[in-house]
Amino acid sequence: MHELREVAGYAATCARAALALFERERPGDERPRVAIEAAQAFAEGAARSKVLRDAAWAAQRAAQAARDAGQAAASDAARAALAAAGAAFLHPLAKATQVKHILSSAAHAARALELGGGDNPAVGADHIERCRALASPVVVDVLKRYPDAPAGGGRVGELLRELDVALRRQD
Repeated sequence: MHELREVAGYAATCARAALALFERERPGDERPRVAIEAAQAFAEGAARSKVLRDAAWAAQRAAQAARDAGQAAASDAARAALAAAGAAFLHPLAKATQVKHILSSAAHAARALELGGGDNPAVGADHIERCRALASPVVVDVLKRYPDAPAGGGRVGELLRELDVALRRQD
C-alpha cells in the first residue's frame, strides 16, 4: 500500500501542472481538480475507495466534454487527472499496460501543455524532464517491475515511452 500511495502522489503531482490549463478553458468544471485531490488524499493516507474511482470516472467525462468542444489541451489535462486517480488502482500483474497507471498522468499533462503552448514539442519535453526529476526511488523501483511501456498511443504514447526510458535509466 505504501508503494501505491507513492505512485498516486507522483501521478497527482505530474497531473497538477496541467490543471490550470483545463480550468482556464473550462471554468466551473471542477471534475479534474477533484480527481487530482482524491489521488493526493489517497497518497496521504485516505482509503482506496469508491470516492477515488468515481472521481476518476468524472474526470474521464470532463475529458470527453472538452474533446467534444474542440478543446484538445483541456481534454488531455483532464485525462492527466483521470490517470492520477487511476494510479491508485495499479495491479501487480507484470504487463506493459500497467505502466500507464504509473506514467499516463505525466504524459497526458505533457501533451496538454504542448497543445496549450502552440503544439510545441519542447514544452512537452520540459514537462517530461520535470516528471523524471520528481520520481522518487520508490516510483522508479515499482516501474522497473513492469515490462517497457507499450507501443502506440500517438503523441501521448511517445511522451509516456520517453519518460519510461528516462526513469529506467536512472540509478
